[in-house]
Amino acid sequence: MITLVLGGTRSGKSGHAESLLPADEPVRYLATARRIEGDAEWEARIAAHRARRPPAWTTLEGVDVAATIAAGGAPLLVDDLATWLTGVLDDAGAWDAHPVPPVVQERVGELVAAVANAPGRVVLVSAEVGLGVVPPTRAGRLFRDELGALNTALAAVADEVVLLVAGLPLKLK
Repeated sequence: MITLVLGGTRSGKSGHAESLLPADEPVRYLATARRIEGDAEWEARIAAHRARRPPAWTTLEGVDVAATIAAGGAPLLVDDLATWLTGVLDDAGAWDAHPVPPVVQERVGELVAAVANAPGRVVLVSAEVGLGVVPPTRAGRLFRDELGALNTALAAVADEVVLLVAGLPLKLK
C-alpha cells in the first residue's frame, strides 16, 4: 500500500505519516533533508525529527530514494519529497537553467515508477505549495511547478492520498 501525505508548513504531515506505521516494529525512515554546514537551526530541526522516531525504526540518509523504494524490505517512510526535489534541482543546476535540464524529469520519472511498482508498504510525505500566492521569483515558481507536477504524478499511483490542514487529515483518495 502506498500512502501520499501532503500538507503545508507545520501542518502536521510528518507526524501524521509517522502515525500510519507501527512504532514497535522495524520501519525504515528515509530522511531526504541535506545537512547545511553551519546552520544550527536546520540541525535542530533534523534532531527534533530524529528524537521522535521510535527506537525500532532505522534512519536512512543520503541514499537513492527510488532505488530504496524499489528494493523493498521493511515498511518505508520517505520524509519529505519537497526537500528531495530541491536536491534534484540543485544537482541539475535547474535554478538558473532555461529550460529545466532533462535530468530533473528523469529523476522524477524514476521515483514515480519506483513508487508505482513498490513491493511493500511506503508512506511518502510532501509539501503542498500550490494553494497560495504566485512566487515572485523564477526559482520559486520553478519549485512550485515542479513539486506540483511531482505530487500529481505520485497521487495518481498512490493507493491513498491525505492532505493535512491545521493538523487535520482530509482523505482525498
